Amino acid sequence: MKDADHPFFRPLWRRVALVVVCLSWAGLEFYNGSQTWGLIALAFAAYGAWQYLWLYKPPCDQPSDPSLPKE
Repeated sequence: MKDADHPFFRPLWRRVALVVVCLSWAGLEFYNGSQTWGLIALAFAAYGAWQYLWLYKPPCDQPSDPSLPKE
C-alpha cells in the first residue's frame, strides 16, 4: 500500500474496492469477537481511504506537445 502512484490504482473502483475489503475484514473480525484484529483491519481501511481516496491525485494523461518547452 506504499506506492499510491502505481498504475494498478488508477481506476477508482479498485481504490474503493481496497477500502471496502478492509472494512469487510474488520467487520468480520469484530463479528467473530477478535477486537485486536478488527482494529488492525480498521486501521488498514482508514489508511487506504486516506491514501487512495482522499490524497490520490491521478497522473496527467495528456500527451506532451513537442513544440512546448519542457518544464
